[in-house]
Amino acid sequence: MRIEQRLSDTFKQFAASGKAGGVVLILCTIASLLVANSAWGPSYLAFWQIVLGGLSVELWVNDLLMAIFFLLIGLELQRELRNGELSDLRNALLPIVAAFGGIAVPALVHFLLNGGTPTQPGMGIPMATDIAFALGVLALLGSRVPASLKIFLTALAVMDDLGAIIVIAVFYTAQLSLVYLAGALGMFVGLLVLNRGLRVVALWPYLLGGAVMWFLMLKSGVHATIAGVLLAFTIPYSHRQDDGASPAHRMEHVLHKPVAFLILPIFALANTGIVIGAGWAAELMAPNSLGILLGLVAGKPAGIFAFTFAAVAIGLCRLPLDLAWRHVLGAGLLGGIGFTMSIFITNLAFTGHAEIINASKMAILAASLIAGVLGFAWLKLFGKPAEGDTDPDTMDFDDGRADQEGVAAAR
Repeated sequence: MRIEQRLSDTFKQFAASGKAGGVVLILCTIASLLVANSAWGPSYLAFWQIVLGGLSVELWVNDLLMAIFFLLIGLELQRELRNGELSDLRNALLPIVAAFGGIAVPALVHFLLNGGTPTQPGMGIPMATDIAFALGVLALLGSRVPASLKIFLTALAVMDDLGAIIVIAVFYTAQLSLVYLAGALGMFVGLLVLNRGLRVVALWPYLLGGAVMWFLMLKSGVHATIAGVLLAFTIPYSHRQDDGASPAHRMEHVLHKPVAFLILPIFALANTGIVIGAGWAAELMAPNSLGILLGLVAGKPAGIFAFTFAAVAIGLCRLPLDLAWRHVLGAGLLGGIGFTMSIFITNLAFTGHAEIINASKMAILAASLIAGVLGFAWLKLFGKPAEGDTDPDTMDFDDGRADQEGVAAAR
């Protein structure tokens, strides 16, 4: 039986902010590159290293502002798990498996080129997908791609980022302070009790507790942005779709535009001031840069497509009825847009090695540009919905009673 599921208003608002935010990100990145390579370059780069309150301006951006970005990611993940694409295990398995392939294969590509060398820690760089850029490119195609592709790519990117968050917490932790970590986790448990036990729905106690948790996490050695994700799962959430009375829904709605138009652009300005030297082309052929390039441009689509195909072939999950394999490949290509999360992990992987960070960021920008162009071109040419798919705001599912071979033959 064919079932139609309409896209939520929250998802459509998120996709719209991603499209416009992607344009702003591109403009800020271009501006940062131009200024960094101009006569004002030294002053521009020095500005981000000014120390205020014990942290440089760059670290305030990467540790505090990005914690707000991670809060939004956590809220989106919670929405997906509660009443979004990931709320139904049968539907959730598809992007989960795809995300696993999109994480494992790029990391393997980088490791094969850098295993046992000083640049091995960079294997986490090509793991993540930039949600804003990927959805921004997809949004440019509008109704020329099926609704299920938008949901699939969003869920895939969210799970990708969750994987990156776990990698950051486990593998990119500085010297660990168990006392501060216990304090941060204690605050997390306290906020959960405030929500689940005491049923407090006012936002301010959670935001105040979240600020304390951020500080304790910063002192613990675990990257402070993890506090943003943990906070998201303590904020009360309604199971009703687009429920304006839900604190989590209100917070997500409030954060969309500030994150898209303020936080991520500032992050781009702070982290893409790359000085392009005479030997930039040769640097792209270095093992670390090549691992990032190949990991994002080739490893991402290969991993996403291969793992998804294998999962469907063995009957673990199935494609929505309005999604074809050409769309999965297009999503894989767009998954190679690393940018925000890849740059973020670069800063953690190679702390104190400015030259490697600079070369890694250049590889990320090049790979993200190539992946974005390839993904857009592929879906522009081959991504159009089936003739019977006339409503761009609905996804079509098989409720499980249809014969799988018949569905495959119809496709």
